Amino acid sequence: MRFRAHDTFFIRKGWLYKGMKNVVRDKTVFMGDNGNPMDILGIGANMVKSLRYWLQAAGLTIEPPQGKKYQTLTPFGEIVYENDRYIEEIGTLWLLHYKLATNEPDATAWYYFFNEFNRNEFNQDDFVKQLNAYILLNGSEVSERSLDDDFNCIINTYVPRIKSNPGRVHPESNIDCPLGELSLVDIVNKKAKTYKKSVPKIDSIHPLVILAVIADQANGEKQITISSIQNDKCNAGKVFNLDVITLTSLLNKLEIMRYIKVVRTAGLDYIDIERGIDFLGCVREYYCAINR
Repeated sequence: MRFRAHDTFFIRKGWLYKGMKNVVRDKTVFMGDNGNPMDILGIGANMVKSLRYWLQAAGLTIEPPQGKKYQTLTPFGEIVYENDRYIEEIGTLWLLHYKLATNEPDATAWYYFFNEFNRNEFNQDDFVKQLNAYILLNGSEVSERSLDDDFNCIINTYVPRIKSNPGRVHPESNIDCPLGELSLVDIVNKKAKTYKKSVPKIDSIHPLVILAVIADQANGEKQITISSIQNDKCNAGKVFNLDVITLTSLLNKLEIMRYIKVVRTAGLDYIDIERGIDFLGCVREYYCAINR
């Protein structure tokens, strides 16, 4: 479990591109072997630490667990850098969100928020109390301040500041997190600071992004129940806040595209993945599809 590794800084627009670009140029950029990383990246010391964390938490880079520390792009990071290095495609944002929301070891609060926390409407106190109980149940202990900071970072990640402070933020400000475009969290009552998880617009999710998640969670299995896709931790229904109607529509689109076959039986609906395709294969096909 890991908390507050972001040092209160959520992902800013342009950060991930800046990080990947410099890791490709110099894998020790965050170590300062070939110059001050603050000067190279153009951000402050705490932001450098935060960016180093976010690149790994979002599955774009990896560091060796032992020995000399350096970063290299993961296979997923290589595909993103090759096809959408400026992080402009909505599908890229969905994939980055998936990586965060399933990364229990390094982004525990994100994992808990999307997979374990089931309140329809909530405030900071609701989330922190339940997350703290989850942590204690798993034999750990974390300061309440760290959990408060994680909650605030989650809200700043998914709720654009133009919504929370419309009078103070210019619509074209680049301080917002790009993941706010996914519309996964909304404000219920600004004064009371209550929020809710929102079902995203179906047109914002490419079917191949959903298939990437399903294939990743299937672990090589070709038949997956629709119930597990909807309800299992780390699967599409949980991490993307999908209701039954939205998920069914996306699965129907994948069937039309001949990637899956939807089989409806008495009491056990499931899909057959008709092509031998894994997570990275789906990601590659997504970029091919949008560039045709």
